[in-house]
Amino acid sequence: MNIVIIGLGKVGQMLTHYLSDEGYNVVVIDYNQQKVENIVNQYDVLGVSGNGANFHVLEEAEVDKADIVISVTTSDELNILSCLLAKQLGAKHIIARVRNPDYSMQSDILKSQLGFSMIINPELEAANDIRRTIMFSSAMRIDTFAKGKVEIIELRIKNGMNLDSLSLNQLSTVSKSQVLICAVKRDEKVMIPNGDFVLKSQDHIYVVGSHKDLTKFCLDTGFASHKLKHVMIIGGSKIAYYLARQLAVHGIKTKIFERNHQRCIELSEKLPYSIIIEGDGSDENILLEEGIKRGDVLVSLTGLDEENIVLALASKQLGIKKSIAKVNRMNLNGVIDQLGIDSIVDPKALVTSQIIRYIRVKENHDRSSSVQTLYKIVNEEVEAVEFVVDEKTKYCDIPFADVNMKKDLLVGGIIRHNQMIIPNGQDALHVGDRIIVIAYHIPLKDINDIFEESHS
Repeated sequence: MNIVIIGLGKVGQMLTHYLSDEGYNVVVIDYNQQKVENIVNQYDVLGVSGNGANFHVLEEAEVDKADIVISVTTSDELNILSCLLAKQLGAKHIIARVRNPDYSMQSDILKSQLGFSMIINPELEAANDIRRTIMFSSAMRIDTFAKGKVEIIELRIKNGMNLDSLSLNQLSTVSKSQVLICAVKRDEKVMIPNGDFVLKSQDHIYVVGSHKDLTKFCLDTGFASHKLKHVMIIGGSKIAYYLARQLAVHGIKTKIFERNHQRCIELSEKLPYSIIIEGDGSDENILLEEGIKRGDVLVSLTGLDEENIVLALASKQLGIKKSIAKVNRMNLNGVIDQLGIDSIVDPKALVTSQIIRYIRVKENHDRSSSVQTLYKIVNEEVEAVEFVVDEKTKYCDIPFADVNMKKDLLVGGIIRHNQMIIPNGQDALHVGDRIIVIAYHIPLKDINDIFEESHS
């Protein structure tokens, strides 16, 4: 598959890294010649230096042969124009990153009338991610599958919890809920655990199950379960706008702190159900005056990672129940773990996962069993992928105990007749099932990729 990436910011570089590693034919375009040279030297890709909305530059990148063109520059208008020109030149599918809410609201028109395959908004995706985390108070992160029937939540085991020093085959002694711990991050090490694996304090665990079972699991194991009603947001960014709108639907009150006077006026007009405070949200006195000790959640969305981390940490010291920080540099994860911040969100990583999922779907578009949903979890090192079992799926109706699956991979759940099944060795795949697969460093493009090839 031939892919052209326009724009070598953080998203463009992440996409280049993942897609070149997976063996796609990638051409990158950026106005900055040094960036292009660095990426070409680092990865097995071709590069063109120039304006991605220039007809001749696109011709040089051979977009006429491209299966997918992805434009992720910092300019919405440039992304839209680049994709339209690429479509005219013969590109099969076009994807644009569009951040302006005015343009995003017209995404249906862009797709139906202008031929865009996908319009991706990192701020909206980040708001979705934060809203899910707020709605499930104990989770550091939550991803959904099978149209919401299955969830994977990230939790951190704290000192004194009954999960501390518990082996996974003893899990039923502390909770009868139908869940599966599908991945564990301990310090910087990532593991797909088996039944003998022993959990420890400070482990990050990734748990798959239905919302009902996950809620019961959190109650049984001592994770927080209170409902969060009052949210403070530091920074009046686009993410803050989308998040406040979404939370209002669920009856959750928001206070947004923003320094810029004009932005406060804009937000007050667009968000009549939120309280907009013109002031420095990093000022402890202002936070105390506005009732941070009575608040449930603080979401820090300033433009600086370090400021967001400090604000999230300070809010915990002031008594906030849950702190969430926007962090664009994932190499800060280790620091965040040590400080005890409850949750982080990385808009660029969310966008990258969505685009990769789309690419894998298109690669197997004639198969119903191609990727349906994909999330990169555990520091982007593990993939959680949803497939549909169809007639071309191998080893249907054969118990898992009799099937050879790849290492560092497990089937985390089966959705059959709208019911969630946590599989064991006697379960088998049936046509029509939806399955959730957890894989470590194994890119899955098709359901049959989960099986070891037979050499007989």
